[in-house]
Amino acid sequence: MALRSGFYRWLIPAAFVLPFWLFVGWIISGASALSLLWVLLSAPIVLVGQLILTLLIRARGTARAERAVSWTDLALVGSWNVLIIALGFFQNPWWWLLFAVTVVVGIAALIGGFRQLWREAKPTARVLHTPDGFGYIPPTAAAGRPSHTADAEVIVIHENGAPPAA
Repeated sequence: MALRSGFYRWLIPAAFVLPFWLFVGWIISGASALSLLWVLLSAPIVLVGQLILTLLIRARGTARAERAVSWTDLALVGSWNVLIIALGFFQNPWWWLLFAVTVVVGIAALIGGFRQLWREAKPTARVLHTPDGFGYIPPTAAAGRPSHTADAEVIVIHENGAPPAA
């Protein structure tokens, strides 16, 4: 739980740290000016992508209640973050393959985030919870109400005791 909770807190700083790391990695590795073009194109995508993933994760009720990500989020978003960190080392001979895998894992993380949010947002759950944590089953529209038929008797009660003038 501590690992998932710590990763939950890492999501927002990661949106700013990871693009910055791409610039720092380009400077440290002494890569070419063409590599800077890839950094300038991919850093905003990493920033926006991480913010979207953060919003998708934090929009789920279970993530907010537990203040932790799911194991699926940890695997997908965590591996995407590790791959982005690995992209910062531009002297890697497998950089293009690493870049392609990073894109695929990023798309998979977005799809996984949307699926989890959709699964939790579906109105299939029949048990609701009070703020105290007690679960209850909400009444259906027909339960507890008398059926109204055309020949039902209507009783009118007047409070002042005198019938209204007709």
